[in-house]
Amino acid sequence: MSKLEIYEIGSSDLTYDLIEKILRDNTRLVLSEEAQQKIQHCRDYLDAKTDNDTVPIYGVTTGFGSLCKCHISHNELTTLQENLVKSHSCSVGTPVDPVVVKLMLLLKAHALSMGFSGVQVQTVQRILDFYNNDVLPVVYDRGSLGASGDLAPLANLFLPLIGEGEVMFQGKKIKGIEALNIFGWNPIRLKSKEGLALLNGTQFMSANGIKALIDGWHMVNCFDLFGAMSLEGFDGRIEPFWDCIQQVRPHPGQIETGKVFRSLLKGSEIIRREKPHVQDPYSFRCIPQVHGAVKDAMIHVTNVLHIEINSVTDNPTVFPDLDLVVSGGNFHGEPLALAFDYMGVALHELGNISERRVAQLILGLRGLPEFLVAHPGLNSGFMIPQYSAASMVSQNKMYAWPASCDSIVSSNGQEDLVSMGANSATKLHKIISNLKYIAAIELMNAAQAIDFRRPLKSSPYIEKVMTEFRKSVPFVEEDVVMEDYIQATMNFLESFDVVIEKLED
Repeated sequence: MSKLEIYEIGSSDLTYDLIEKILRDNTRLVLSEEAQQKIQHCRDYLDAKTDNDTVPIYGVTTGFGSLCKCHISHNELTTLQENLVKSHSCSVGTPVDPVVVKLMLLLKAHALSMGFSGVQVQTVQRILDFYNNDVLPVVYDRGSLGASGDLAPLANLFLPLIGEGEVMFQGKKIKGIEALNIFGWNPIRLKSKEGLALLNGTQFMSANGIKALIDGWHMVNCFDLFGAMSLEGFDGRIEPFWDCIQQVRPHPGQIETGKVFRSLLKGSEIIRREKPHVQDPYSFRCIPQVHGAVKDAMIHVTNVLHIEINSVTDNPTVFPDLDLVVSGGNFHGEPLALAFDYMGVALHELGNISERRVAQLILGLRGLPEFLVAHPGLNSGFMIPQYSAASMVSQNKMYAWPASCDSIVSSNGQEDLVSMGANSATKLHKIISNLKYIAAIELMNAAQAIDFRRPLKSSPYIEKVMTEFRKSVPFVEEDVVMEDYIQATMNFLESFDVVIEKLED
């Protein structure tokens, strides 16, 4: 696949696949000629509107939120916008992942390029300068209510544009003004509405959601493979994965999961041998239904995000060709909040069913020794990794509780129903962090169980995975410091995509 060297912002809709490629290829972003024209057209209209119209325009010639009744004089419009950015920079907590920061810059530049926000061309260009030169503003993970958009984190994101705040550059945290000086950039002098255009919007929620989708799809693939390995270790049956079963209940994810498992297990001596048991527990038999439902949920969230990231979500919205400046609610994060909560519940289920498979493997059933160790009693074997998995599954149930159920009134009652979509988005990372450990524990148990089936072999594909994995984590003969093996498995998973690509070659 060819490398994407340059992408023109405003030349096409953004998609999940395109964004993943832009990140992977370290693509340089430029502003398309069409986008520049749209941005300038809107800016010219707004300048003329504020010069000649005496009708108050929210956030342009008035204060913000409950201060919308306060009139702002023409010579104070720049001060109003800069004050907004400074006063709203209230994100706190843990610094946001640099990938999420880059995504925020990309998504905001794309939204502004549509020409409905009233910003200057140079403002959008400076956002792209930050992106292309890895000048990444310091943003923290807490402080957004998800309406009016992501005010606090977006304020921190754009403080450096006006020479304030902090950035990470070349591994060091420096003042925003220092970063500008390094590149010879002048601080952007914000014009009317620009601060509001930068701070209103759902780019913090959306960026976190895209990062969670990238990591979440990786987890889906991992649990498919490790679930297949667990099925082999448990001496499970292939019939629940036959296509005829899926076709009479044709959910797309279920059909796809059956296909994936049949492919993963193709050529296995273990799966095709005669079985004395007529069926398996649900954690094995219902994998197509559970993993498939997770995939369908992820696809739904992807579709919601595709609409969101190609939308104008700041307020007010400027329609130069209609001679309208409309104050609405496109910044409200409810569509994302509900979708991300759905995604959190779905991802949690991957860990939930995985832990149950691990528990089945250590029960001493179907010819496997109790706790998957040759001499149980003297050795505890794989007893406690299941405890750890169960702990993290329980914690994920807590994180899966929908943040969108809550709302706290803000802005002195003007913003009386908020989405809490930012909380829905950021807790996805906590769920995924736990999933990575749960996946590692299932891989360890599944590999151990498969080795107890020797001399029978699994499929050629799974045997290759086993060979690669055993280079990092050996078969457990007797008790070891299990923490070391869990961490070694985690390290293996960090390079898992590379390993799979190597195996498929």
